Amino acid sequence: MSINNIEELLGAQKDALLNHTCTTIPKDTIHLPGGDFVDRIFKDTNRNNQVLKSVQALYANGRLANTGYVSILPVDQGIEHTAGASFAPNPIYFDPENIVKLAIEGGCNAVASTFGVLASVSRKYAHKIPFVVKLNHNELLTYPNTYSQISFGSVEEAWNLGATAVGATIYFGSEDSNRQIIEISQAFERAHELGMATILWCYLRNSDFKKDGVDFHTSTDITAQANHLGVTIQADIIKQKLPTNNGGFNAINFAKTHPKVYSELSSDNPIDLCRYQIANCYMGRAGLINSGGASTGDSDLADAVTTAVINKRAGGHGLISGRKAFQKPMKEGINLLNAIQDVYLAKEISIA
Repeated sequence: MSINNIEELLGAQKDALLNHTCTTIPKDTIHLPGGDFVDRIFKDTNRNNQVLKSVQALYANGRLANTGYVSILPVDQGIEHTAGASFAPNPIYFDPENIVKLAIEGGCNAVASTFGVLASVSRKYAHKIPFVVKLNHNELLTYPNTYSQISFGSVEEAWNLGATAVGATIYFGSEDSNRQIIEISQAFERAHELGMATILWCYLRNSDFKKDGVDFHTSTDITAQANHLGVTIQADIIKQKLPTNNGGFNAINFAKTHPKVYSELSSDNPIDLCRYQIANCYMGRAGLINSGGASTGDSDLADAVTTAVINKRAGGHGLISGRKAFQKPMKEGINLLNAIQDVYLAKEISIA
C-alpha cells in the first residue's frame, strides 16, 4: 500500500495525523522503536538470555521483521466473546489451523490465542511462527455474566507446547483486579524464569467508568495508569486500547492526577493521547501495541490504517488486530493485516 493509498484512507484526518508535531512529550524523551530495540533496551534489564531470545524472536518475524514494530494476530475471542459470535461470520476459523495460517500468510510477527487452539497444531507450527499463549480469559457462559479473568492453564503448559511468549489480561479497576494482579505477576515471573516473553492486555473494567453518557474505559489518563501498573509487573509488551478521550479521573472523581497531565502532557490530538500512554510504559521501554477493535464492516480497513498511523506516530510498536481480519474471507483478512504493516514500513510516516 502506497502513501497515497494511506492518505486516501485517512480522509479528513489526513493533515491532523500526518502533519502533527507532538509538543507535549517530545519524541527525543521516548525510547523509540527500531531494529536495535532489544539490544538497546532489554540487554540492561533483569531478563535472562532466554527471554532476550524470545523477545528478539517476536521482533524478528514476519513482514515487519527487525524494524522494531510488531503485527500480531490475536484470536481468543472464542472464549472472550463466545465462539458463535466470533466465528459465525467466517466459520473456517472454528478450525484452529486456519487461525495460524492467517497469521503466517498475513505476514504477522506472532499469533496469540488460547491453550486449546495453539496446542492443537503446535507440532506443525510452533517452529514456524512465534506462539503467544493467552493464560487467562473472561468466559461468557456463566449466567448472569460476570467479568473476571480466570486462568485456563499453567505457564509450564505454555512452555511445553512451544510458546515464545505468554499473554494475559488484567481488568484494572474491577472488583477482582487485586487477585488478577497477584496471579499474573507470579505467572510473568515464572514465564521469565522459563525464558518466555510477556504481553499484558491492560484493560479497564468498571461500570462506574461510564459517567454522564461518556465512556472513560478508553480515557488516556486512566488507561495510561493501567499501562504503568502493567510495566510494574514486568510485562515486556503492553497491549492497550487506543485512547478516545481524556479526563476520566476528574470526571469520575477518583484516584489522583495532576493538572499538567491535561494542560502540558496531552492534547486533543489522538497522537498526543497515545503518546501519554507510551510515557506510562516507562517512556517506551516496554513497547505499546494498540488493539484493532471490533469489526464494523466497510470501514475496517480505514479504521485499522488510522489506528496504525496514530500508534506509529506516537512512538508505539504496532497493532494487535484480530476481528477485523478473521471475520472476513481469508484473502481480505490478509490484505487488511498487510495494510497495517505497510503503515509501519512506510518511510514517509515518521514519529511525531
